[in-house]
Amino acid sequence: MSGLLALLDDVAAIAKVAAASVDDVAGMAAKAGAKAAGVVIDDAAVTPKYVHGFEARRELPIIWKITKGSLFNKLVILLPVAMFLNAFAPWLITPLLMLGGAYLCFEGAEKVFHKLFPHGDEHVESDLDVGDPVHLEETRVKGAIKTDFILSAEIMTIALAAIPASALWMEAMTLALVAVAITAGVYGSVGLIVKMDDIGLFMAATARTGFGRGMGTGLVKGMPKIMALLSTVGTAAMLWVGGSIIIHGMEVLHWPFLYDMIHHWAGVVAHAVPEGAAGFTAWAVTALCDGIFGLALGMVLIPVATRGVVPLWAAIAGGKAGAGH
Repeated sequence: MSGLLALLDDVAAIAKVAAASVDDVAGMAAKAGAKAAGVVIDDAAVTPKYVHGFEARRELPIIWKITKGSLFNKLVILLPVAMFLNAFAPWLITPLLMLGGAYLCFEGAEKVFHKLFPHGDEHVESDLDVGDPVHLEETRVKGAIKTDFILSAEIMTIALAAIPASALWMEAMTLALVAVAITAGVYGSVGLIVKMDDIGLFMAATARTGFGRGMGTGLVKGMPKIMALLSTVGTAAMLWVGGSIIIHGMEVLHWPFLYDMIHHWAGVVAHAVPEGAAGFTAWAVTALCDGIFGLALGMVLIPVATRGVVPLWAAIAGGKAGAGH
């Protein structure tokens, strides 16, 4: 009996510590999530394309499937891996962050390049061919979850790097809270975005006032522009975040030239504006420089990826497939 009472006493003590730490966990999660904001914006901008071509009644079920896959990615796969690396191989975190940053630069630059020099993409065109709706839905969901895995890995790594050193369980709770909150925020927003035109149609048809019907019509007409703006913001965020990760990683790895130069420029420009605007100006100059660097690096990576990495991976995957047969 005394053993049971001692155990209950220990449990109560742990509960008190956990309760006292809730505010700390929430605060750290908010800060860590803010660091990953650029990737989150891109995640929200990318996902709506996966419901393109489906009936309206299938849009939310598809998003729910992707949401569950995203939570599995973050909580079951990435969180344990992140905690293991943080505990046993913390030196790997910065290089992995930089690798993810390079991927973001490549993705963002590829979007810019495609916009400046439009060209056909057989993978995109085949993806837009509806064919069998059930098979297409399965293919789209799998594709979305694979894309989410890459973005989630970047989000989790950025968040982990932003969490102050603390007890292992607190870091894990903070990272889990970031994962759930970001997933809910991203896919909740995506669900609202993809249904906004339906909401507009409903308002335009059933609203009792001219103002309500006008709002509905405005939503229907405005959604394509909002989607285009969201895509642009997502691309800019990818380049900014990717470039920032690379430059900061170089500084951590004792190659501080770019980091110091950009922050020097930001300081010079900030001193030239009124004091009230100095902080924002320094941030804006830094973000602009990071984004320009991210775009330049991404442009360099486009031929490396399309002519080197992708064919090599296709050859390896093809060889494995052949060996399997």
